[in-house]
Amino acid sequence: MTLSTNAASEPKGHRPTPVPSPQYASTGLDVWTMMNQVAASVNAVNLGQGYMSYPPKEFIKRAAQEALVENTHNQYAPPRGRPGLLEQVGIHFANRLARPIDPSSELSIHAGANEALLSVFTAFLEHGKGQEVILMEPAFDQYTPNIIMSGGKPVYVPLRVQCADKDPAKDVISSHDWKLDMEELEAAINENTRIIVVNTPHNPVGKVFSREELEQIGAIAARHNLLILADEVYEHLTYGVEHISIATLPGMWERTVTVGSAGKMFGVTGWRVGWSVGPAELIQPTLSAHTRIVFTSNTPLQEGVASAFKIAKENDFLNIQCQEYERRRNRLMAIFDDVGLPYVVPDGAYYLLVNAAAIKIPSDYQFPDFIEERGANFKLVYFFIKEFGVSGIPPTEFYSEPHKHLANDYIRFAFCKTDEGLDEAAKCLQSLKRYLQETS
Repeated sequence: MTLSTNAASEPKGHRPTPVPSPQYASTGLDVWTMMNQVAASVNAVNLGQGYMSYPPKEFIKRAAQEALVENTHNQYAPPRGRPGLLEQVGIHFANRLARPIDPSSELSIHAGANEALLSVFTAFLEHGKGQEVILMEPAFDQYTPNIIMSGGKPVYVPLRVQCADKDPAKDVISSHDWKLDMEELEAAINENTRIIVVNTPHNPVGKVFSREELEQIGAIAARHNLLILADEVYEHLTYGVEHISIATLPGMWERTVTVGSAGKMFGVTGWRVGWSVGPAELIQPTLSAHTRIVFTSNTPLQEGVASAFKIAKENDFLNIQCQEYERRRNRLMAIFDDVGLPYVVPDGAYYLLVNAAAIKIPSDYQFPDFIEERGANFKLVYFFIKEFGVSGIPPTEFYSEPHKHLANDYIRFAFCKTDEGLDEAAKCLQSLKRYLQETS
C-alpha cells in the first residue's frame, strides 16, 4: 500500500510529498482568524467573534480551581461523563423539558457542544449512502463540515425576511420577521434525508422559534421519520419571549437530541464542555460516536461545571446573567440607532445583525486579494473594520453559495462584551456618518 503523492505536478528530481484530502488541503484562513487579524492590524474594538471580553463570575472560576486541586479529578472521566455533572445536567433538563431524565442513559457529556453535534452526525449518518441533513440558513458554520466529515450531504433552506410594511435597509425589524417557509422545507426532503437541525435561539439572527413554528417543523419531521438535532446552546438567553425546546412538544422527545453548552451558559467558551440529551435509543449511538471521536471530556472542568450548576441555582445566576445580556443588547442597538443604521432586534442569543446597505464604499477603495476574492460582504466588513475601528463578522459565511446574496448587506456583531468596549465602539462609529447614503 502506498500513499498518493503529487509527484506528477512537481519538477523532475523533486521529492514527492503525501497529498492531503481535498477537503483539508486549503490553507486559507477561516473567517474568525481572518477578521481577528484585520481587527488587530488597526487595534479595532472586537465585536466580531462570540467570546466574552470580561471574566467569568468568581464562583465559576473558583469551582474550576477547586476541582483542579482534587487528585481524583485529574484522570480520565467515564466517556458518558462524570457522575456529578450528569446529575446536574439531568436536573436542569428535567426542569427544562418537564420530564424525568435518567443520567445513566439519556445524557452524554461532550468536549463542547460542537463535538456533541459531530457525535450525533457521526452516529446517524453513513458514508457512501448519500444521506442528507436539512440546515436552516443562516447556519452556524461548523454544521456543514461536521456533516461532510460524517459522510452526509447538507441541504440548505433559508430563513427569509417577511415584513411587507418595512424595508430592512432603512427600518429596524424583528428577528421574528425571519421566517421559514414550511413548504420549501418539506420540498427539500427526500428518501435520503435523515436529520433536520433546529437552532433556537438562533445564531446569528437571534430568532427564537415560536411554538407554532416548532410544531410545524415537528410535524414534517414525524411525517418523514427524521431525527431532529436541536442546537439550543443559547437556551438561557432570551429577551421577552419564551424559549421552547422542541423536545417538549407531543411526540418529539422520541426523535430529538438536544445539545447544550457550558461555555455559553456560564461564559467560559474555552472550557469546551457540552452535552446531549434525549431518549436512550438516540443517546447510546451518540455516546458510541463520542467515545471514538475524543473518548472523554476533561475531568476537572466537568467537575467545575457541576459545582457551577449547583451555585447558579442558589444565586439565580442565569436570570441575572440574562438581564445583563439584555442591557448590553439594548446598549448596542442604541449605538446603531444613534449612527443611523438599522438592525434586526434579536429575541435571543448575543448577536446583532446590522444592515449596512446605506454605507457607501468609495469606488477606488483598495482591498487585499484575500478579501476581494471572498465577495461583497467580506469587503463591507473589511471596510467597516479598517475605517471605523469596530470589527464584525460577514454573515455570508453562514450561507451556502446560492443564498449568500441574502446577507450581503449585513454585519454580525456580538454584544457579549464589556461596557467599556461598547462605549469605545460608540465613539468609533461616529465616523461612519459621513459614509451614509440615501437608500431610497
